[in-house]
Amino acid sequence: MKLDFLGIIGACSYALDCVEEEIVDVTYKHGKRVAYMSLCMAKLLGFSEKQLQNIVCCAILHDNALLQYIQIECNNDMTDAKKLGNPKKLGVHCVIGENNMKILPMYKEVENVILYHHENADGTGPFLKKYSEIPIEARIIHLCDILDVFCHVNEFDESVYNKAIKYLDENTNTLFDEEVVNLFKQAFNLENFLTLGSDFEPKLWKEINRSMLDLDFNEIRNVADFFGVIIDYKSPFTSHHSKEVASLAYKMAKYLEMSEEESLKMYLAGALHDIGKVVVGNEILEKPGKLTDEEFKIMKHHAAYTYYILSKIDEFKEIRDWASFHHERLDGSGYPFGKKENELNVNERIMAIVDIYQALTDDRPYKKGMSHNDAMKIIYDMADKNWLDLNLVKKADACLNI
Repeated sequence: MKLDFLGIIGACSYALDCVEEEIVDVTYKHGKRVAYMSLCMAKLLGFSEKQLQNIVCCAILHDNALLQYIQIECNNDMTDAKKLGNPKKLGVHCVIGENNMKILPMYKEVENVILYHHENADGTGPFLKKYSEIPIEARIIHLCDILDVFCHVNEFDESVYNKAIKYLDENTNTLFDEEVVNLFKQAFNLENFLTLGSDFEPKLWKEINRSMLDLDFNEIRNVADFFGVIIDYKSPFTSHHSKEVASLAYKMAKYLEMSEEESLKMYLAGALHDIGKVVVGNEILEKPGKLTDEEFKIMKHHAAYTYYILSKIDEFKEIRDWASFHHERLDGSGYPFGKKENELNVNERIMAIVDIYQALTDDRPYKKGMSHNDAMKIIYDMADKNWLDLNLVKKADACLNI
């Protein structure tokens, strides 16, 4: 199956952007800005097209373990995240991020890049590695990451440039080695530095080739699971919801004798269906009781955000719709778009059923998961109200009754 892998990473980095903005106070589009700076520097080294794609992927995903790390450091209390400042255990964040990356198709080509992206040139980083012991990609990302955090602006002017250059000069041979500092200065004179403002993203995608990757079954599942983990760690209450919805969607697709490629697409849609939830505050996501009208209104936005995020991926329209319409109802009473029966295809109807089924049967900190039969009673009732497709509900009853 062919997939716009860089496009998926770029679109899903919006989720990481939202999380980072919310809990660690970095500027908007931090990951993509680090990627653009890293790309411009790597080009000066004569990197191949594949190497450039890899450093962009790593730069965008350098904080992929942020949520897992903060849950460990703050005992699941996201309200304490901003108190971390310069956390003492950055190595934990790097190790988890490196382990997450291992399931991605290009991992062997970027081994140790995420692991060592917080190492200092003089060996004072988490793993006490000097610059000569770590990949150049990690050293580049380290400089771009730290510098963007240091500048902490969305618009770049001459005063910010002077501040940045002074910071690099003061920290050469301690935080950063001379090679990467010189690369940055070559890539970013004042004129180029000013392009790092809020409208820089089109330049990133213009400068990098987003070729479609031909991925096999395991690679597709791994990509899906990678992003599913990031989504689910937004709230420990739903720590495996996305992956299980993906498995149920795949199982239903195979039961209905869909092709392997279509079944894989269903798995991917299931893994990504809640990516919009990263925009919703945890005080709503984790509320055990009934949401107020205003809270429910905010919660409903997550499906629209899923649609918005996945719309940025090339040739992803089918998967985007299957993922985004899981709260639509046949009678038009669903959200976010109020679609009706004639506007919802089989795959979208299946996603709605398996999402509800997983939520009902799953154990949560505030409730015990239902049995299959009890969950199906509720789902049949929803079909009777013309919210769900009765024929597909019957098939789900047979397929999911393990």
